[in-house]
Amino acid sequence: MENGKIISINIGKPIQVQYNNREVSTGIFKTPSDEPLFLTSVNFEGDGQADLVHHGGREKAVCVYPYEHYPYWEKELNMGLKYSAFGENLTTQGLLETEVCIGDIFQLGEAVVQVSQPRQPCFKLSVRYGAPDMPLKVQETGYTGFYFRVLQEGLVSKSDSLIRTSCHPKGITVSYANYIMHRDKNDTEGIKKILEVEELSTSWRKTFVKRLEGTATDTKERLTGNQGE
Repeated sequence: MENGKIISINIGKPIQVQYNNREVSTGIFKTPSDEPLFLTSVNFEGDGQADLVHHGGREKAVCVYPYEHYPYWEKELNMGLKYSAFGENLTTQGLLETEVCIGDIFQLGEAVVQVSQPRQPCFKLSVRYGAPDMPLKVQETGYTGFYFRVLQEGLVSKSDSLIRTSCHPKGITVSYANYIMHRDKNDTEGIKKILEVEELSTSWRKTFVKRLEGTATDTKERLTGNQGE
């Protein structure tokens, strides 16, 4: 089983910032912690999310982002990036979206976690970088990162590895789920394949089911922040 390396564990409480002439509450500004942190069923202790509809909770307790994508975004944004540049809790190495599958299980220090869905970029990335098209760029590259749900709570240290203890038999990668969600939206066979993964998060399952029924809504509001969250 492949192991992932933890480059940084990042936490932070929501703060108020100005964006497009309005005040926005966001938890995207996190800072690295060198101390071991307890991972509960909903987040790392000391962490918090502003928009609990789209972030956090039991199925999105831990946001993971591969450090391998940082050089691409540094060139794209023409700036150096510090850890947690994408508001992630875990900045990792060795676990790319093309290699990690929905339902895979990892040992993370004392905790046990499971991949639940890709990270779905939202306008808070625009808030952070002053780049209105940033969420769409993240979506189009597929460099989204992903979420863990927590199967077993426990203490996690930066020195711990992410040890994959179980590969899901369906083999639906985060990249494939992203592709069907954002690119090939009318691939009904692809949607059905993804829906066969029981461990898929409730929110992504609902979206795919609606798409099969022909009642899905566009994700544009999530990218622009026009839904008033």
